[in-house]
Amino acid sequence: MLFGTVMMIDRVDAEIQREIHFFILTSFFILSMRGGFHHSFSRDVTSLFICLYALLPLTHSLSLTAPVRKIFETVTMKPRSAEELRGGIANFYDKSSALWEDIWGEHLHHGYYSPPDRTDHVQAQIDMVDKLLDFAEIKDPGSIGKIVDVGCGLGGATRHLVNRYKSADSAVGITLSPYQEKRGNELCVENGVDRAKVMVADALDMPFEDESFDLVWSLESGEHMPDKKKFVGELMRVAKKTPEKKNKIILCTWVHRDLEEGEAGLRRREKRLLRRINRSYYLPDWCSGQDYVDLFKAAGVSSQSIKREDWSWAIAPFWKAVIRSSISFRSIFGLIKSGPRTIRGAVAMFDMLKGFNQGTIKLAVIVVDV
Repeated sequence: MLFGTVMMIDRVDAEIQREIHFFILTSFFILSMRGGFHHSFSRDVTSLFICLYALLPLTHSLSLTAPVRKIFETVTMKPRSAEELRGGIANFYDKSSALWEDIWGEHLHHGYYSPPDRTDHVQAQIDMVDKLLDFAEIKDPGSIGKIVDVGCGLGGATRHLVNRYKSADSAVGITLSPYQEKRGNELCVENGVDRAKVMVADALDMPFEDESFDLVWSLESGEHMPDKKKFVGELMRVAKKTPEKKNKIILCTWVHRDLEEGEAGLRRREKRLLRRINRSYYLPDWCSGQDYVDLFKAAGVSSQSIKREDWSWAIAPFWKAVIRSSISFRSIFGLIKSGPRTIRGAVAMFDMLKGFNQGTIKLAVIVVDV
């Protein structure tokens, strides 16, 4: 396996080689500090080989200042600024979206696993969209005119929404990734969905007039928002306020567990787990599902107009399925071609699985009547 990886590294271009070398070196330092290589002599030998292999090109092709700084920031899990997060998110999805589409299709989100042993993963992702819409209980679907998909990825849900609601004039998806904009619009053309489009825009400063949309949709993008209050404010701002019709904001997002009575914050090990995930997926600090409810209330929404559930149970098999899908030559070679950010994201899947299993990470579903 190691020999095969080295051979694949030698076949890619010089820029990708340097990125892979940096990733391997960073991984070595992290594992060494955590004691990950201290279980056997063979692992020590392997780690030494990897370290030397990674160091060799760095010494003559890169300035060591930037790698050392990056290694330090990764090991210490230093939080990123809002600007760093914005650029990092765009770059992460620019690099990783093609691989995801190749393996899993056009939907970049959890699937709905009921029954839990289902293996039709692409359909499970489509079902997640439909189950969320069913949960929202849209009373008059024929009244939906305009839809916005905030954090749309490749626009899979954007196209599905406009196809489900035939009355909709249009659906626009927004993303920070130029690659996702380009590929998303190609998929709109390929699928003959002319009422949908994808555009680059910031969810914290959406380029839309107040009260522009009958349905505001955000599926697994809230976790990327460094300012949750401003994010909720933007969702509220662009939603049409028609109490008699009860337009909807549908938010599905990763959150941490609600704090128990008397808790000032998460436990230390939980915070450390989330910080590791943050470094890999370019995430800011997490909040809880209750925090989102409180933010909507602070924005003027009544308790009776907010419906919330924990859907962690519905997506429980997802991360194991994603991990299994990555154990193939096709996936591994795709990861190497995608670069260290995608590789780091793949490694972080194990932390995501751990977070869900231990109850630290939840999938919150929140529907707001406006």
